[in-house]
Amino acid sequence: MNVVKKSHVFSPLHKLEIVHGDLTNETVDAIVNAANSHLVHGAGVAGAIVRRGGIQIQRESDEWVRRYGPVSHAEPAYTSGGNLPCRFVIHAVGPIWGEGNEDQKLAAAISGSLRLADRLGATSLAFPPISTGIFGFPKERAAPIFYNTIRNYFAEHPATILKLVRLCIIDIPTLEVFLNEFITWKKNLPANDHIHQES
Repeated sequence: MNVVKKSHVFSPLHKLEIVHGDLTNETVDAIVNAANSHLVHGAGVAGAIVRRGGIQIQRESDEWVRRYGPVSHAEPAYTSGGNLPCRFVIHAVGPIWGEGNEDQKLAAAISGSLRLADRLGATSLAFPPISTGIFGFPKERAAPIFYNTIRNYFAEHPATILKLVRLCIIDIPTLEVFLNEFITWKKNLPANDHIHQES
């Protein structure tokens, strides 16, 4: 069972939750897959999504790449959710640490996923901690990029139908880093920053 560890309310309609649990169990409209540019879902989060969601997700991914080519950081792909509880899987390509401009590329992958979720009519979306696994992006650096990019998206798109964004983390060491960085991030927010709520 996935458990909410922290939350922040940006407005009465827009909320961020940090969740401990399995992304493939998320009962949201869409989840984000930490993908590679050719959408070959072999290991990590991507492998777990295909194992749980079924081979249909890989087949739809292969068709996407045949039709549109490799996926960029800023323009994620999407497929159905297959056998997953969600309706859609958004396949976002995060940066590999050391390739250059990693902060901007991670922010682009996050904001691109949010925009695509909006276009798909999703009211709820769950992310994994993109790029912080085998891609080597430092967790303590990635966390505030997630929080600020999500905050900025809601601020810039107040009419978005996307209401709930969840950051779902399964391993304890990564979760602890993201929770610690969340506390620091909250302390540094402007005093008039919408509505603050912590759970």
